[in-house]
Amino acid sequence: MTDKATASTPLFPDDKQDKATDGAGHRARLRQRLLDQDDTALLDHEVIEYLLALAIPRRDTKPLAKALIARFGTLAAVLTADSRTLMQVPGLGETSVAALKIAQVSALRLLREPVVNLPVIGSWQALLDYLRADMAHLTVERVRILYLNSRNMVISDEKMSDGSVDEAAIYTRQVIQRALELGAVSLIMVHNHPSGNPSPSRQDIAITRDISEAGRRLNISVHDHIIIGRDGHFSMKAEGLI
Repeated sequence: MTDKATASTPLFPDDKQDKATDGAGHRARLRQRLLDQDDTALLDHEVIEYLLALAIPRRDTKPLAKALIARFGTLAAVLTADSRTLMQVPGLGETSVAALKIAQVSALRLLREPVVNLPVIGSWQALLDYLRADMAHLTVERVRILYLNSRNMVISDEKMSDGSVDEAAIYTRQVIQRALELGAVSLIMVHNHPSGNPSPSRQDIAITRDISEAGRRLNISVHDHIIIGRDGHFSMKAEGLI
């Protein structure tokens, strides 16, 4: 049975309702551990359990949370899974999937803040943390471009395309034309490898060099091409490929 949001079942129940629907007090103990301790207070499946409990408070969400960890492997993989994929899991519906996705959105916005408010070159680790949180667990390739101004601050963070499990389109003319439209002086290319291995392919290297050369003619520099995978990241600049 999937969850159903009704007028009598609020998305975020107050404490009195929560206690009434959790006779054993398990949920209350989770809440207290969360409030009294640090970010390690709850196990991964308990984080998911509590998120789901906010959406479907009259149901024991522990078995569903454990099933999600078993299927996807990690908390990060659950939160970043595509909504349509999550909707196919028995027991999940729109309300519970939305509870998981709002946690992902909140985390991404927290990580994105230093990226957009500080010079990227001086906050490189923050950029990597943001990109890994957003892209490391995707099941298809995604290409995005970060366009920068003369102070190395992000003008625009744009998703260019989503592709298949092993390929996404990126076009030199499209990338450079958008840079000119935005008045960007530099850019950072990013894409992910759903296989988990961030090592570049020959095609990755070739398109990077094509865009770098096209940009150089118009005084637009390519700072880096970063490839994100579950196993880490690869920087073409750090490896001397740009």
